[in-house]
Amino acid sequence: MTALTSKKPIVMIAGPTASGKSGLALATAIELNGVIINADSMQVYRELRVLTARPDENDVALAPHKLYGILPAATACSVGQWQEMATVGIKAAWDEGKLPILTGGTGLYFKSLMGGLSAIPDIPEKIRQAARAKQEEIGTPALHKELAEVDPVSAKRLNPSDSQRIIRAYEVYQATRRSLTSWHADDPATPPLDARYHVIKFEPPRDILYASCEARFDWMFDHGAMAEVEALLDLKLNRDLPAMKALGVAELSRHLAGELNKEEAVTRAKRVTRNYAKRQLTWFRNQINASETIFAQYSESLLPEIFPKIRKFVLTTQ
Repeated sequence: MTALTSKKPIVMIAGPTASGKSGLALATAIELNGVIINADSMQVYRELRVLTARPDENDVALAPHKLYGILPAATACSVGQWQEMATVGIKAAWDEGKLPILTGGTGLYFKSLMGGLSAIPDIPEKIRQAARAKQEEIGTPALHKELAEVDPVSAKRLNPSDSQRIIRAYEVYQATRRSLTSWHADDPATPPLDARYHVIKFEPPRDILYASCEARFDWMFDHGAMAEVEALLDLKLNRDLPAMKALGVAELSRHLAGELNKEEAVTRAKRVTRNYAKRQLTWFRNQINASETIFAQYSESLLPEIFPKIRKFVLTTQ
């Protein structure tokens, strides 16, 4: 890879679940000497290989993959933690003369890298554990009410059932005695890298995307999703941890508990997946400015059109 500018290149491939992002990332990495870096909040968890459609051994053998399956499901990976890990991975790729290719469906990850995060101090582990313990004791709605007393702006912005973000806002106040709103206002975000970005965004027709979501869930079910959920439940984790909210976990858990038969569980999981993909489409359309939007599912037939644009971006002086 040869770059003729002080700002080094990063390719981002974003879009909803089951749109083919990983396929394009792999093809690009093979063609342009790239390293694929995960930008999906669920694919960081090692216990969720099948349900998150993590790249398999064959894919990993074809191109380097980073930040996949690196954390236990018992942990909660924050946006800031991912940003730090991704920054390290990107710099390592540049040092090796490779093109960093970030791909995933977690929009906040992309925004944190391109726009940065407010400089909030690290929260001591003791306070983080205390905040989560309090949420478990009194419940998320009650913790939301307590947050409203010290940070009404954040509380108003957050859904009362959004446990992860409510805990985050609560722990920030407990650690710093400043509201999350205050930190965001007084400490403007700074991007962690002096880089330039080529953002490819998938926005396929909904009927095609939904059919892909359903077909992929059928594949997951046939290739070990049930055993994966059973093993996850055996860990007896807090139900509010991010990994426990992965698509399909709740529905297959209810099947294992005898509350739903197989057909009901699969049908509900597919509906949840379609709804999630719909929300992703809307979010990416409104929040991410793309260099190129692909109004289709990924197909190898698109590569002759995509590759020249990426090559031009990599070689462009800015």
